[in-house]
Amino acid sequence: MASSQEHVALEGFFANIGLAKLAYHWPVLVLSALTCNFTVAFSRFISPLLFPRTYNALKGYKRFAWDMHAVSMLHCVLVVVLSFHLLFDENLLRDKVFGYDAYAGNVYAIACGYFFWDIFASLYQARDSGYAFVLHGACCFGVYIFAFRPFLNYYGAVFLMFELSTPFLNIHWFMDKLGLTGTLFQLINGLFLISTFFGARIVFGLYMSVQAFVSVKAVISQVPVFLCVIYGVANVLLNSLNIYWFVKMINALKRRFNKGVDKDDHHSKGK
Repeated sequence: MASSQEHVALEGFFANIGLAKLAYHWPVLVLSALTCNFTVAFSRFISPLLFPRTYNALKGYKRFAWDMHAVSMLHCVLVVVLSFHLLFDENLLRDKVFGYDAYAGNVYAIACGYFFWDIFASLYQARDSGYAFVLHGACCFGVYIFAFRPFLNYYGAVFLMFELSTPFLNIHWFMDKLGLTGTLFQLINGLFLISTFFGARIVFGLYMSVQAFVSVKAVISQVPVFLCVIYGVANVLLNSLNIYWFVKMINALKRRFNKGVDKDDHHSKGK
């Protein structure tokens, strides 16, 4: 009886704050955030065993960055695998703006838990890595938490496809730390990184952002103004960050290539 009353009270609370469906998914969100902390702890246990020289040489911010990349790897693989079939879910396709699916709610709760954790993890190292990642985490959390109104459940899966490039980004980062910079393996991974980042985040991302705008515009009279503002600002910021990061990646690639050319020129002159 008490449990039933507590559940009713929770339903009332979440309904009052405009996140009615979160009443059924908040345990997954909390578990997701806790799993991120557990993954950091596991990384601190297993990494010295697998990579003793590299991990033990990392200090302070750099060691925590390693652990963050481990969490990121787990999250990106998990959400891409879990959310892919939602792109073809008939219920969500019928109503891309206000449609709801319980399975999708659990996937977005996992994403929210991660992004909530990521905000504070990024704040912790903001002095070293800057505030772009804090902004990214906050925008993503803000976008996905409102999926529990419900709102844009279909497009939630669409934008989780951005994470297709993240495994290659993490692998690239780990290769740098493991002394594999400039190797053939890193080159191959880099090609996958550039391709998936451009394809998933720039081409697919910008196209689906326009599609989301068109879908919302068709029912704009039913959408609260504050949601239009939040999603509009987040959309512009996230797409801008993706373009900014893509340009940085291309410039980094050019610098490495130019170094390689300079080396070849130097060696050929020496001959």
